[in-house]
Amino acid sequence: MSRPPITLLITLTGRDRPGVTSRLFSVLAAHELSVIDVEQVVIHGRLVLGVLLSCDHAPDLTAIHRQVATVAADLDLEAEITTGSGEPARRRGSLHVTVLGSPLAPAAIAAIAGRIAASGANIDRIGRLAHRPVTCIEFEVSGADPDGLRTALARESLDQRADVAVQRGGLHRRAMRLIVMDVDSTLIRGEVIDLLAARAGCAGQVAALTEAAMRGELDFETALRQRVALLAGLDLAAVDAVRAQLRLAPGARTLIRTLKRLGYRCGIVSGGFTQFTDGLAAELGIDYATANTLEVADGKLTGRLSGPVVDRAGKALALRRFAAAAGTSLSQTVAVGDGANDLDMIATAGLGIAFNAKPAVRDAADASVSVPHLDAILYLLGISRDDVEAADAADAEVTAGAAPR
Repeated sequence: MSRPPITLLITLTGRDRPGVTSRLFSVLAAHELSVIDVEQVVIHGRLVLGVLLSCDHAPDLTAIHRQVATVAADLDLEAEITTGSGEPARRRGSLHVTVLGSPLAPAAIAAIAGRIAASGANIDRIGRLAHRPVTCIEFEVSGADPDGLRTALARESLDQRADVAVQRGGLHRRAMRLIVMDVDSTLIRGEVIDLLAARAGCAGQVAALTEAAMRGELDFETALRQRVALLAGLDLAAVDAVRAQLRLAPGARTLIRTLKRLGYRCGIVSGGFTQFTDGLAAELGIDYATANTLEVADGKLTGRLSGPVVDRAGKALALRRFAAAAGTSLSQTVAVGDGANDLDMIATAGLGIAFNAKPAVRDAADASVSVPHLDAILYLLGISRDDVEAADAADAEVTAGAAPR
């Protein structure tokens, strides 16, 4: 019967400096060892380096201890070596637990870590994805039931006033290739129809119809057609003025620019109007766009729509159509929205994200973001703020180098 392998866990801690990893592995190279895992973290100049090794026969532990201790002493580090036996434990079902807050309080981290422990799961790794304009910390967790942990952390999220998302780990998140966003109150601030209504002098009537739809007294299409009817006679100059009023959500340009760099396709789908979404798509380099169209005659709005209405089901259909055009499976899509009209789209996508959304949408989505920064969505995809800023700096250098002198 073969003997189980011997394992060694070597941990170095202290002030970080160049060459630590190289020096450690140089002395380990003299022994017949296999590297199982390596983790290194540097926080404000303080290093924690852990190396897990195995050996099928009895290693020269005295020599390893002495050589590692010498390296640590030379580098002014502390060293610890722990030995064991048996196959290294395999991690079960890795999950990513992403926590966002502005600010993010220690109590929130304590509560979330406590919930993870109470579920019988283990925290394998913790890292920071961003510290401005929001703080984002990510836990890599193994041994948890995703649905049970998501339910437990959803309650904690409300209590701690922090966003918490639970996603499958591994290649799943990296496989995302298409992101589709709602427009009003997601990609842009506010609602276009409210701005049009203010220009047409019917803001109160439009608001009343919107409220009736939200109470379930009117379906989306009926409410939309009645609101559009109130805009009859509005001059196209007023439409142009509203277009000039539009303001993107904070972080929208960063989000789309970064995703495009990474090879994502981007789409927008709106219960609003092509008179606005077409311009946004062209300005931001968005690949796909679908919305309703306001009918125009003699330079004025007729109060009618042209073509089929993009409603809740229409948004999900648009997501499917965009995915087919991109050659992407639905499991590789991300949908972002804030209202009930986005529910089918969010349910259809591989990852549904509620952005500053109504409670029903937050409950239905896989993840929720309540900070006003749209680029916080990047963190749910495992993209850090440092990655974004490094890419921006590299592009700036290339642009400066290409400029005529």
